[in-house]
Amino acid sequence: MSTITRRDFLKHGAALTGVLAGSRWVQAETAKVKRSATDWVPLGRSRMRVTRLGIGTGTNGGQVQRDMSQEAFTAMIRHAYDRGIRFFDTADNYREMHERLAAALKGIDRESYTIQTKMNWHRDQDVNQTIDRFRKELQTDYFDSFLLHCLMSSNWQEELKPIMDGLEEAKSKQWILTHGASCHGLNALRALPGVSWLDVALLRVNHDGTHMDGPKGDWAEPGLRDEAVAEIRKIHDSGTGVIGMKLIGNGDFAEKSRREESIKFVMGLDCVDAVIIGFKSPAEIDEAIELMDKYLNA
Repeated sequence: MSTITRRDFLKHGAALTGVLAGSRWVQAETAKVKRSATDWVPLGRSRMRVTRLGIGTGTNGGQVQRDMSQEAFTAMIRHAYDRGIRFFDTADNYREMHERLAAALKGIDRESYTIQTKMNWHRDQDVNQTIDRFRKELQTDYFDSFLLHCLMSSNWQEELKPIMDGLEEAKSKQWILTHGASCHGLNALRALPGVSWLDVALLRVNHDGTHMDGPKGDWAEPGLRDEAVAEIRKIHDSGTGVIGMKLIGNGDFAEKSRREESIKFVMGLDCVDAVIIGFKSPAEIDEAIELMDKYLNA
């Protein structure tokens, strides 16, 4: 039987469902299955699937991960992979992390995991050139998810239309398989629901609003949790896949009780499909998997 890649699936869609039965692209139809942090889950209306827990490389702009040696970082990524995590998130402005992640994943079957990266943007940006550079840095032919990084304006659709069109063209060429955005601030967040271009949204969420979206969009302002979650639900209900971030409050939740309370809260939301958490040790990964498994089945 010929091999069917993730990109083949996205191109041909439902016709391949029978061929791929039992793979990570098809969810088994079983009642009351015990859920896990490492389950493959769908992202909204897109056909993309990722593991429910993904590994982030941008804690404090990537400084936490950059402070690790390449050897220690690779060991942590390989531990995550061995535990069943197959979703890895990075970004251009997490300096060096494209190259570090590429080194950590070297030799692993590219079709066995998903990569999400994010681009800084300006009006005259050459999207093809940016994607080509990213592909070289991450040593990959394509990206599973490619995001506009840190939207802050309520008018972002008008301001960034040329870039959005460029990413749509890249998607048609299968250089990227899904596109979307992350955002900071309620102004941008409120402009996301119902935007059909958004396959994926990477959004800040935790139990107490730490480093979540607020009215100014400032990095450290207290977030308005309930208002932000209401917008997240609208985004999810419109068909966009929602990935949560900042579950550990950008690393501020030093006490396990706070990390547990946050994971409990987010696992109880019906509008967050998957989450990204930045780690600095295998032990932190093990704790997150344990807590997610606990509250996914509470």
